[in-house]
Amino acid sequence: MSQTLFDITGKVALITGATHGLGMAMAMGLGRAGATIVVNGNSSQEKVDNAVVEYQKEGIIAFGYQFNVADEEEVIAAVKKIEKDVGGIDILVNNAGIIKRTPLVDMEVADFRQVVDIDLVSPFIVSKHVVRGMMERKSGKIINICSMMSELGRNTVGAYAAAKGGLVMLTKNMATEWARFNIQINGIGPGYFATSQTASIRMEGHPFNDFIVNRTPAEKWGNPNDLAGAAIFLSSKASDFVNGHILYVDGGILATIGKPFNED
Repeated sequence: MSQTLFDITGKVALITGATHGLGMAMAMGLGRAGATIVVNGNSSQEKVDNAVVEYQKEGIIAFGYQFNVADEEEVIAAVKKIEKDVGGIDILVNNAGIIKRTPLVDMEVADFRQVVDIDLVSPFIVSKHVVRGMMERKSGKIINICSMMSELGRNTVGAYAAAKGGLVMLTKNMATEWARFNIQINGIGPGYFATSQTASIRMEGHPFNDFIVNRTPAEKWGNPNDLAGAAIFLSSKASDFVNGHILYVDGGILATIGKPFNED
């Protein structure tokens, strides 16, 4: 029974921004759980194709499509092509995103808008055009990748935090409108993970590394594979009555104000 609850064999899962990093880790988890993976990237078709090869090495059925998730016309065309080539999309993971680390007082309005466009508007665009098929089939799972910055502020990430905070409320409103079609819309909020992008600041003795290790009750950075279980849960029958929820996978950071001063 427990295996059946988490089985997503034969499901088609579209994961945006899944050519590397946390998106790839979640997509790998879904693929190993039986889903057919549809990879999206925006930089080049070559990068998308290279990612598909990595999935296929793991025995995962994977397809790749290059399109800009913030461009509605490109999204419409891509969704139609995916539905024709692969089949109806059962699982959507809105993972694509960017961050620009600039103090708000110095940030250009165009840069602020770009972050909001990709991190908040694009999940709306992609979901809007994927959910129509889910509504017809009266079945579907949408996962929006939020952030601890959906809940907390930090210097230089104001645009990102504003977008990710908005994504929490977008998730709740999607659930409000679409749950009656047997579609579950939830979010995952990753903490700090050991990826190639964080390699330079994870060295022992680096101030930010020490800050994260001391701030996290688990006293370590997350392994990208730690996100796979959350993605599988929110994509499977096990979460059929979970809706509008944000699952934070953060080693306990949001559970605490930090270590007491009298601790080592």
